[in-house]
Amino acid sequence: MNHKLLSILIIEDEPDIRQFISFNLKKKNYKVLTAKNGEEGLTKTKKHKPDIVILDLMLPGIHGLDVCRLLNDNKTTKKVPIIMLTALGQEENIIKGLEAGADDYITKPFSFKILDARIKSVLRRYLTKVNTTKHEFISIEGLTINPLKREVKVNKTVVKLTYTEFEILYLLGSSPGMVFTRYQIINKVRDHNYLVTDRSVDFQIVGLRKKLMDKGKMIETIRGVGYRFQNDET
Repeated sequence: MNHKLLSILIIEDEPDIRQFISFNLKKKNYKVLTAKNGEEGLTKTKKHKPDIVILDLMLPGIHGLDVCRLLNDNKTTKKVPIIMLTALGQEENIIKGLEAGADDYITKPFSFKILDARIKSVLRRYLTKVNTTKHEFISIEGLTINPLKREVKVNKTVVKLTYTEFEILYLLGSSPGMVFTRYQIINKVRDHNYLVTDRSVDFQIVGLRKKLMDKGKMIETIRGVGYRFQNDET
């Protein structure tokens, strides 16, 4: 991966954190852009179309969650991946952020090594072509998953999913009845270098279930093990 060609926009109001991230990213040969608030972040994302946005949720003016929603609703910015920065204990905001379209999150305080691993993982997913073997169209009880279009419909209504949510749903839906551990899900939809906890998978599942509405119940929790996609036989 050639980092010299990749740009990252940091939307963070705290100068120390903004400078810390910027300094370390530049050392990795990324092109770095910065914004002090949500409004400036929206403007710079539309203008420069960075390869990834690092977005703090607690911003002055426009809240980070609203920034996330606006970026995902805009045709020119909806494909830009977003990593949220949140404070410890903000589980509700994490879930809301993933629902709003964020691709990943990291909690403060954090080490740059962890942030760097998250960035590489997200960029790898977006810059790698879709696996051509994933062409199987799935249709189960009003839920359709089209891997070629990366489109999901619930009762013929299109549901907007993040990259990770789509990958998890396709993984589970392509093998109904099979139980996947959290570790297996991480390895399938991420990569082996991705630093993540079981809770990260749980947050993604919570957001996915809400977006799927009444079809969300098809994703069953297997206590102490992981998740599976229910079918008529399970």
